[in-house]
Amino acid sequence: MENKSLKSFIVLMKASKSVQELITTDITSYDMRTSDFVIMETLYHKGRQTIRQIAEAVLIKTGSITYVIDKLEDKGWLTRSDCKEDRRVVYIELTDEGQRVMDLIFPQHQLVIEDIFSELTEQEHDVLIDLLKRVGKKVPTQKGVTTK
Repeated sequence: MENKSLKSFIVLMKASKSVQELITTDITSYDMRTSDFVIMETLYHKGRQTIRQIAEAVLIKTGSITYVIDKLEDKGWLTRSDCKEDRRVVYIELTDEGQRVMDLIFPQHQLVIEDIFSELTEQEHDVLIDLLKRVGKKVPTQKGVTTK
């Protein structure tokens, strides 16, 4: 008798690897690194954010994010602004040029993602989302608290 948990884990990991490889290839085709894209995408959808908010959204350490933000700022795609209420806080947002870049590439990127899931029905999408959330909630985070 096969172990369904082990089989589920293997299928999940293989699917995740395949999806990540395709997404990385797609992002690279826009002459971007994944870290560049996820930061730009966060700002594209959420607007102005602090470095901490970006770090939490994209799961990259704050120190690494600062380096990526520096490079994206050098390209003219991001800008920083100080918070008037708290000098320790710095806001990051897309420049007009950064917005134009994302307006061009994000719709194409979204089509790649939609194609990956195109075989699923609406109901299967809902079931997949629910199952993945339930599995994720069982996994302890680094602080010993389960994921949300």
